Amino acid sequence: MSILHKYWLKEFIKYFFIVQIVILCIFVAVDYLSRMDNFLESGVSLLYAFGYVLLKIPFMFVQLTPAGVVLAVIVTFGIMNINNELMALKGSGISLYYLVKPAAAAGIVLAVFMIFLGETLVPVTMSKANYIKYSVIKRDKRIYALKEDIWIRGEKKIAHINFFNPGDKTISGVTITFFGSSGFSGSSGSSGSSGSSGSSGSSGSSSSFGSSGKGFSIVRRVDAEKGVFQNGEWLLIDGLEQNYRGKVGGAAINSFDKKSFPLDFMPDDLRKVAKKSDQMSITELAAYIKKVEKEGYDATTYSVDLHGRTAFPFICLIMALTGAAIGVRSFVKESMPLGIALGIGISFFYWILYGFCTSLGYGGLLPPFLSAWVANIFFFSFSILSLVTADV
Repeated sequence: MSILHKYWLKEFIKYFFIVQIVILCIFVAVDYLSRMDNFLESGVSLLYAFGYVLLKIPFMFVQLTPAGVVLAVIVTFGIMNINNELMALKGSGISLYYLVKPAAAAGIVLAVFMIFLGETLVPVTMSKANYIKYSVIKRDKRIYALKEDIWIRGEKKIAHINFFNPGDKTISGVTITFFGSSGFSGSSGSSGSSGSSGSSGSSGSSSSFGSSGKGFSIVRRVDAEKGVFQNGEWLLIDGLEQNYRGKVGGAAINSFDKKSFPLDFMPDDLRKVAKKSDQMSITELAAYIKKVEKEGYDATTYSVDLHGRTAFPFICLIMALTGAAIGVRSFVKESMPLGIALGIGISFFYWILYGFCTSLGYGGLLPPFLSAWVANIFFFSFSILSLVTADV
């Protein structure tokens, strides 16, 4: 490595960590203070709450790295521009494209580091942070998640859901067990055998889970292939309803194509405990998608997230090239704040475009791969064009 490249990298690393530390400190302070009321209402200690905020730092570091890269590159080139170092290099016959090489190398290294964090530290810390958020701070004990299954405890009823799709807010593999207090505890066992083999185990667990040893009996059970949330209530599709008449009377069984049920949980409640992409590594996410699709469920949302996990880190390289194209321009020499503002604007626009494209992917309007990579393709083309047209 040449002395010039070492000098540039030394300056870049210094400004990159300054930018990241400042942004992360602002995030920690704002997140902690904005949730102070929730912390006090939940009764957790402020030190414990501070630990919850710190758990999200690895995730936020990954999310903020592209912005840190573009700002650090702009500042590094901008200061060299102000000090006439770029002019001296040009006068010595050294192309400023020569300095783009360490910028590109730094972008690639940071992209790999982001992937490493996403595979190791981020899933662990985000799992702990989400557990603290929903189980300790918000204390929502109605909804439980066991592996991929979701259990919702209501008043004299328990719902079991095999899969929740956060993209279109639909549920699949639904079993709802309603309890009475007539006292025939043996009916819980018979109801389990009357359903399908996949649901019978759910029914048996639901009986013991809901009764809490109080002699509750199963009076009604509903099984459905799918459910959608419409007009404030759940519409179950392709289902079977069983109404139990007592210990000896058996059950009245009715099938239905569509039927509304006033269940006491919302899609946002399910989103809290549904398996989240940021809590899985890339390999775990790929395996989960394969499992979900094998069971016949729509895994589009997770497929978009999987491609996004591989596409997002490479924006570091693109932002490094974009920052170089901005930092060497003459207007940065006259006004460094203008160059920094332009870098922030570019980062913000990337987030808008990336979020818009992934939303199209979630909705099925774009293929998962394209929805994750189209923002990168656009900004890479923009960065190359900016470098070519720069006066270097």
